[in-house]
Amino acid sequence: MGTKAELVVEVKSPADKLWAALRDSTELFPKIFPQQYQSIETVEGDGKSAGTVRLLKYAEGVPMLTFAKEKLELADDENKVVSYSVVDGELVNFYKNFKITLKVSPAAKEGEAGAVVNWSMEFDKANDQVPDPDVIKETATKTFHDLDDYLLKN
Repeated sequence: MGTKAELVVEVKSPADKLWAALRDSTELFPKIFPQQYQSIETVEGDGKSAGTVRLLKYAEGVPMLTFAKEKLELADDENKVVSYSVVDGELVNFYKNFKITLKVSPAAKEGEAGAVVNWSMEFDKANDQVPDPDVIKETATKTFHDLDDYLLKN
């Protein structure tokens, strides 16, 4: 992998609740993020374990992307770590490799509610003209905060 971008997002939701929502993103995300996702469906596997392939269809307003297929590379519920690679869709035209990993941990301070999401994106550009995928990093940050807001209300 060529380049790595990372971010750390602190949220108010408990780590277990946030993790459960992330693991249920196939069902949950199109409902709570209709401006981002038209649908998410499992096309191979059980939807939860390594080897699963999901098809994400993006909403009309999402720039440059109509769909992506992602393959679940790692799903570790005990340590709350998930990793997936994009295997089809517009992103593969821009990036030879594109992998997202995220880990959910309880809040750093003892006795404090909330969680910390460590998110990283590894990618190899198809050529030098391809921009860094900063918009994906920005979208991830917003998604974690919006998901937190949703979980605190539900």
